[in-house]
Amino acid sequence: MDTRTGLPVVGMVGGGQLARMTHQAAISLGQSLRVLSESPDDSAALVAADVRIGTHTDLAALREFAKGCEAVTFDHEHVPTEHIEALEAEGVKIFPGSGALVFAQDKGMMRERLAALKAPVPRWRRVNDISDMSEIGWPVVAKATRGGYDGRGVWVLDDEKAAAELIATGTPLIVEEKVALKRELAALVARSPFGQVAAYPVVETVQKDGICVEVLAPAPGLPEDLAVQAQQLAIDLANALGVVGLLAVELFETDEGIVVNELAMRPHNSGHWTIEGARTSQFEQHLRAVLDYPMGETSLTAPAVVMANVLGGAPGGISIDERLHHLFAEDPGARVHLYGKQVRPGRKIGHVTVLGDDMTSVRARAARAARWLQEGA
Repeated sequence: MDTRTGLPVVGMVGGGQLARMTHQAAISLGQSLRVLSESPDDSAALVAADVRIGTHTDLAALREFAKGCEAVTFDHEHVPTEHIEALEAEGVKIFPGSGALVFAQDKGMMRERLAALKAPVPRWRRVNDISDMSEIGWPVVAKATRGGYDGRGVWVLDDEKAAAELIATGTPLIVEEKVALKRELAALVARSPFGQVAAYPVVETVQKDGICVEVLAPAPGLPEDLAVQAQQLAIDLANALGVVGLLAVELFETDEGIVVNELAMRPHNSGHWTIEGARTSQFEQHLRAVLDYPMGETSLTAPAVVMANVLGGAPGGISIDERLHHLFAEDPGARVHLYGKQVRPGRKIGHVTVLGDDMTSVRARAARAARWLQEGA
């Protein structure tokens, strides 16, 4: 408890942009998020008042960080499961708990649990040798069981030669069929310890080179029955897995229906649009959930909302400040969120959100804004 405000303290492990935006949401709730950051130059550490320096792999640092926190949560899934279990055994309230988070940390365990729940999943196997891949049928999608993100740890393999080279690295893997998908969707829900659940409109996510570049809310042309099915699936999974906080269910839309691709148990890139585009942002909703506050309204604030990620471009050109000046003069309605990161080609350094009445024009505005901030042209 914060003795100055009388409000509970929430600690977030990780100092990236998700923690930065969660801190911004905490302000309207009268709180200053406590952040465990590896460096004082990390995205959230640059703005939060209560920053502790340490690594998520250091149990002693996690234990010290958790002192005085009403709840501890995460901006990534990479905290060792055994560390979370140790803290829980000592009475620390951690959301999502180890029993849920492991299904976002380990893709093999996730697939096994989803299959047991009879959720729609691709055909898959754990990889012991090359026969496990060939039995799925080429081409296949191989995934590292732990640690992958933004396209890292995922390989599309066309034949046994490529598979043998990957297996030789010793990386623990699962293999899945390459799904014939129409597009990718995401269903985002939040769940509190009390069991209240709130679902956001289903969105379309657009990927390039394994990185999400656009999110369209609501997913254009998605039949209402399929949207409801996706939301219900996300709610059912949140309840079955015991998730507390945000759950993002990444989905493939196919000719036969929807298929679960991945799970994330934290604020998620597919929900950044909610800052301006929903009545309650995913970041505030996550805080409400872990504090067991009643959930906020999730409806759209405009008929069409598009979020476009801003990736780092080539060095040189006009400064980011000049780019902002030009963008705001050209499109005063564009909302920009920069993460305070060092620019590297292809790295997510921010996002732009645009709202309007027509998805086609809103999407064009968002793409133009993101491109200008990336390229200055």
